[in-house]
Amino acid sequence: MEKETVRIEGFSDAVFAIAITLLVLDLHAPDATVVKNGAELLSYLKNEWTAYLAFTLSFFSIFIMWVNHHKIFKQIYSRNTAIMFSNGLILFLVTAVSYPTALLARFFEGEASNIAVAIYTGIFVLINISYNLLWLVASNNKKLLRPGITDSAIKKIRNNYLYGFPTYLIAFGISFKYPAAALAISMLLLIYWAVSSGKINMIEE
Repeated sequence: MEKETVRIEGFSDAVFAIAITLLVLDLHAPDATVVKNGAELLSYLKNEWTAYLAFTLSFFSIFIMWVNHHKIFKQIYSRNTAIMFSNGLILFLVTAVSYPTALLARFFEGEASNIAVAIYTGIFVLINISYNLLWLVASNNKKLLRPGITDSAIKKIRNNYLYGFPTYLIAFGISFKYPAAALAISMLLLIYWAVSSGKINMIEE
């Protein structure tokens, strides 16, 4: 069976690459007229730790999203309008990650940290929904999937994406009162998705 999703995957790869590159634009070097010596430079860099944290979290989040996107399209061989639009929703949300990343970098240490973290975790709730939607659309018609995929494999992939959803909701919910804890949950979710992408690979094999 010829794979019909090559153009979708190529376009998606380009969008992921642009989205991950945009993150670095929020990292700024200090003005040479303000920083006069090494001690002042170190002090500046230390004060920018939230920017580095936000960049690192978002970089690896988008990277792992790309890995999972690649794995899920290993299972999808054909496309229809619904798949194209549900994939477009994923790409729309991925390109938007840079904005909540900037908010997190600038406001995590201040009184607005709860709102910044809520917006940051909120977009990942939406991204998780979009991945679930893509697989729901694809798996509803087995003819769209790779030849030989079993009903058990389809169910395992579905459950894999569904399991992450309540955790994202918990992170979003507690971010209004415990933003640091919500961010810690986001870090744990990165590990979960890194491991779960391996599970999808095992299903493929």
